[in-house]
Amino acid sequence: MNVPLADLVIDPLSAVLIIPAGAAAVLALMPGYWVAARVNVLASLATWLAALSLLIDRPAIGGYLFVDDLNIVFVVLSTFVGFTTSAFSASYIGHELEIGRLTPAHLRFYHAMYQILMFAMNLGLLANNIGLMWVAIELATLTTVLMVGIYRTHAALEAAWKYFILGSVGIALALFGTILVYMAARPVIGEGHDAMVWTALIERAHSFSPELLNVAFVFLMLGYGTKVGLAPLHAWLPDAHSEGPTPISAVLSGLLLNVALYALLRFKMLLAANPSALAPGPLMVTMGLLSLIFAGFMLYRRRDIKRMFAYSSIEHMGLITFAFGIGGPLANFAGLLHMTMHSLTKSAIFFAVGHIAQAKGTQKIAEIRGLTVSHPVLGWGLVLGVVAIAGLPPLGIFMSEFLIVSSTFAREPLLAIPLVFGLLVAFGALMLRLSEVAFGEATGSSAPVEASYVPLFAHLALVLVAGIYLPGPLVAWFQGVARLLG
Repeated sequence: MNVPLADLVIDPLSAVLIIPAGAAAVLALMPGYWVAARVNVLASLATWLAALSLLIDRPAIGGYLFVDDLNIVFVVLSTFVGFTTSAFSASYIGHELEIGRLTPAHLRFYHAMYQILMFAMNLGLLANNIGLMWVAIELATLTTVLMVGIYRTHAALEAAWKYFILGSVGIALALFGTILVYMAARPVIGEGHDAMVWTALIERAHSFSPELLNVAFVFLMLGYGTKVGLAPLHAWLPDAHSEGPTPISAVLSGLLLNVALYALLRFKMLLAANPSALAPGPLMVTMGLLSLIFAGFMLYRRRDIKRMFAYSSIEHMGLITFAFGIGGPLANFAGLLHMTMHSLTKSAIFFAVGHIAQAKGTQKIAEIRGLTVSHPVLGWGLVLGVVAIAGLPPLGIFMSEFLIVSSTFAREPLLAIPLVFGLLVAFGALMLRLSEVAFGEATGSSAPVEASYVPLFAHLALVLVAGIYLPGPLVAWFQGVARLLG
């Protein structure tokens, strides 16, 4: 029987999910490192290309999956960083195999889990069912828990266990909030699947019980806020970053935190569509500011370089949450831009830090000195990354932070005072630590390390270009999403 070729070609929406799921099954059985690492990169590249094609060929809305202006931003960003991280991972994990920290069995597990993580995050972003979105984020959580503990040391297992416990509490709170949203929708939409479909919920949200929506958002904010890493729900994040493989630190900071933030934004839109419900903005502003200021001070006390940048992620996720809590076209645009710039910059920083820790044989800041002398390419790459994440011009984060501060002055001038204070505190800490590790007399090992520089400098180049010039289509795209967020 002849089957038309068109029937054998999967659509881009399915490809974004099928490619990582299929790659995970193949990689779980693939023993060799050289081939497996390249299959991991190729699968991630194919997933990113499929995500890009969604910009052109957007499928019709389904009962379980859909694509709109909001989630396509997250999907394209996630698949791109997933691809570049897989390229960094190839050299990083190869070194871990050479020194005996990982075994071939660990590598099969690592590569398979990496693709399962990509699948879970894409599913969470594309789900048109709030229950399916919750399941996907839970799968992503469990996957990263297993990857954080892959070294099987006491500290790694303790970090994975803490992540599992706190993540489970957070995801349980999010589940309860999801159930309350279903209960609010059931009298209006009816029982069953229809009362959990996002596109149906947003159309009828004005008729839902505002009391149930208010309580639901509190649980959702606490539950998904745990996954975002907002203070005081952040305790799992520094340990997970410091003890797990560095590629997973890059994925956690650059991608997984964004997926949880995306879930919060969806439910924020739901409350905004109900005129009788409480405004979700004040709660987001409060937790965002608390995270920003708290993390800024904690940066001064860190002795582990990966743990320090974990607190930097808490700071920036707090700033992004604050921007979306302020709301309005400018603040929403700035929040989207800052989220994008943070994902690119922080993953680049972890690319540099991962190879630096391998070269020096330590993650302790006190034992890392003179990087620009001993390892100039990695050292200057780290300098550029820290300068970018600190918000100095002309890099992209300066532009997004400037827009966030400007919109805050315009809408809530008093809130601009603690906002700028928190940014200055974090800036001082980052510059202090940078001067310690990057300059001065080199200490520790000066042995060369086989590093993948392309992902590092590709990210930094994008952040630099974004700080100088944003293409018109990109600006129009983000402005459309900003209006959609309300």
